[in-house]
Amino acid sequence: MPTKFIFFILLSAMLYANNTLRDTYYITSDDIYISHIIKDAPNNKQIYKIELGKYTKRVKSKELIEILKKNGYRGYTSKSRYIKFIKKSPIDTSKIASYIKEYYLKSYDQIDIQSVTVETRGYITSLPKEYAIEINNKNYLSRSGIVNIKTPDNKKIFFNYDIVANIWIYLSRKQIKKDVELSSVNTLKKSIILDRFMSKPIENLNAKSLQGKHHIKEDKIITTRDVEILSVVKKNSYINISLNNQNMSISFSAKALQNGKLGDTITVQKASGKRLKVRVTGKNRAEIR
Repeated sequence: MPTKFIFFILLSAMLYANNTLRDTYYITSDDIYISHIIKDAPNNKQIYKIELGKYTKRVKSKELIEILKKNGYRGYTSKSRYIKFIKKSPIDTSKIASYIKEYYLKSYDQIDIQSVTVETRGYITSLPKEYAIEINNKNYLSRSGIVNIKTPDNKKIFFNYDIVANIWIYLSRKQIKKDVELSSVNTLKKSIILDRFMSKPIENLNAKSLQGKHHIKEDKIITTRDVEILSVVKKNSYINISLNNQNMSISFSAKALQNGKLGDTITVQKASGKRLKVRVTGKNRAEIR
C-alpha cells in the first residue's frame, strides 16, 4: 500500500475521531454522499440514494458507521439506532425562523442568538399564502423543538427547528442549604450555550431576593425549581410589631412562629403567650392585621 495513502487514512482517523452522528441530515438531492455527513470530506463518495417518489432515507446507524469506517472515517458513534436523511423542501422558512427568534428573545432577559435553522418534517414544494405560527409555551427550555403553521382551513404543517444561542445563568459555587439567601458569595454568573433545561434558569439575582427552596448541590445550574422569594422573617426570631390607626400607635416585640415573606400573614407570640396574626411588612417587621 503506498505510503501517502496510509498517511491519508491515519490523518482522516485523527481528524474525524470521537464524533457523534446526528439523528437527521437534510440534503438537497436524491444522492447521499459522505460530504452530507462530514463537511468537505476529502474522500467523498456516494453511499446511498433516495428512492424515486420518496423524500427520506432511513438507515441503521451501525451500517452507516461501518461505511464511514471503510472509507477512512473512524471514531464515529450514534445515540440513535437509525439515521434519517431528508430531502430539503424548496421553500422560504425565514418568516418562521424570525418568529422563533422573537419567541426566544421574549423568553430570556439576556440571550445572544447566532442562528435559527428551520426544516420541514416532510417534503413540501410551497407554503400557503396565509398561516399562523404556533409554538409550545415551554419550547424555550430547549435549543431544538417542533413548531407548526396553521392554515385558515385548520390544516397544520410541522417543522423541526434548532437555535444556536448563549444565555446567562447562575451556578452554585458551593452547596447552598435550604432557606439560605442566594448572593455573589454562593453563586457564579456564567454564559453558556443554550441546550436543554427541566425548568427556567435564574437569570438575575438583583431583580428580587431569593433563597434555596431545598439544598442545592455545588456546581449546579440554579433554576426556578430550586428557589423561592426570600423570607424576611425567620421562624423563632423576634420581630417588631406595630399597630397604627387614627387613635393610637403602638409597637412591641414578638416571636415569629413561622417564616414569612413580604406580604405574608404569619402567627407571632407575645411575651405573655398570646398569639396574634400579623402581616409581614419588611425585614423583621410586621403589622397587626
